[in-house]
Amino acid sequence: MNPAKDWRCHLEALEQLPELRSYQDAPAQMAAGAPGKRGHLGLGFEMRRGRSVLSHLQRQSPLLVQQALYWDEAMPQLPICTVLSVGGGTLQGDRLSIDVDVADGACAHVTTQGATRVHTMDANCALQAVNLSVGAAAYLEYLPDVLIPYRGSRYASQTHICLHPEGSLLLSEVVMAGRHHHGEGERFAYELLSLATRVFRPDGDAMFTEKMLIAPLQHPITQPSVMHDQHVFGTLFILTPPQVSQRILARARPLCRFDQAPYAGISELPGQAGLMCRVLGSEAESVRLQLRVFWQLAREEATGHRLPSEFAWR
Repeated sequence: MNPAKDWRCHLEALEQLPELRSYQDAPAQMAAGAPGKRGHLGLGFEMRRGRSVLSHLQRQSPLLVQQALYWDEAMPQLPICTVLSVGGGTLQGDRLSIDVDVADGACAHVTTQGATRVHTMDANCALQAVNLSVGAAAYLEYLPDVLIPYRGSRYASQTHICLHPEGSLLLSEVVMAGRHHHGEGERFAYELLSLATRVFRPDGDAMFTEKMLIAPLQHPITQPSVMHDQHVFGTLFILTPPQVSQRILARARPLCRFDQAPYAGISELPGQAGLMCRVLGSEAESVRLQLRVFWQLAREEATGHRLPSEFAWR
């Protein structure tokens, strides 16, 4: 793993976010960040004997990765790591951090075992810091499953990215309005959702920052100009060299749709950093499938490989 750099996001900095000032009370069950609640995962990928391998693995409960597998038949050289959580979801007082480093020329795919469920809270909040480093001619797909914030939950996540100009990164984020099919349904009943993404070059130059701060009980977002009657929004960042981004953009624009759900659009990011795809829909599955279309185009143009067929249980 690379040594700590100033672009890395640490949990201590997350604690100081102004939107979290009202959520500093201590949980009655277990102190925030106590053993079992401060999870860490460190993954390092590098080329060895002409193959990209998981060369570094550091894990601390409740986060867990067992090993890298090579089950992608369309890209058989791609090591795939699935992040497991032994805690049964994200709870109040959880402090989680994930570091992924893909060295020059290596590739990797990191996902989660299933949805990230942020449980109901009556004290404190849950925090997650993600640090992604992608080297020259390296390729990383960081595609976690959907995020489901339960009623009364407070969750903040920051993703800091160090990206070489010749590296490529696909980063997705799919967020539901709540437990849509639970009981009578939960729709924007959580207290706070703070999601930020910051991208830097190895020399420290900032490429762009994107932040989404939602407090639906204070500022409803069901207006026609925001979410209206839709329940799920998804984002796919396609961070590639400019020549690759332009090829993806040319193929993706005709696939965008604004007349019916799932609504889909694509935009160029500042500083020739790449592209951002946004999808808005009523169900997580329809949003996921639309993002998969953009993912397919991005992988083809960045690596020359297609996506494998979906598993029957998806």
